[in-house]
Amino acid sequence: QLQASGGGLVQAGESLRLSCAASGRTFSLYGMGWFRQAPGKERLFVAAISGSGGRTYYSDSVKGRSTISRDNAKNTVYLQMNSLKPEDKAVYYCAAGYGNSYYVHQNEYRYWGQGTQVTVSS
Repeated sequence: QLQASGGGLVQAGESLRLSCAASGRTFSLYGMGWFRQAPGKERLFVAAISGSGGRTYYSDSVKGRSTISRDNAKNTVYLQMNSLKPEDKAVYYCAAGYGNSYYVHQNEYRYWGQGTQVTVSS
């Protein structure tokens, strides 16, 4: 199971750190990712990280403003988002991949968290 948290209401320009806690003893074997879904829109890729944490990948929409990281000892993946914009408003989902690489496509992810709401006011 994946449990996402850390969302909230912030003003434009502020920061948030999302967390996703995973259960199980093999967390480090799986690449993790973050996706987001804005109201009325499809769910889109945000960022991904390999099982070891050595490789990361970002969507152009958050590149340079966000950092994905993981603490395998705590079975947790993070998404630090800075300089938030109103267009970042969405429900953010974490997901665990089928393997230990980083993945961009939703069908490469096996498990999904329940989502956490991020709202950015202008």
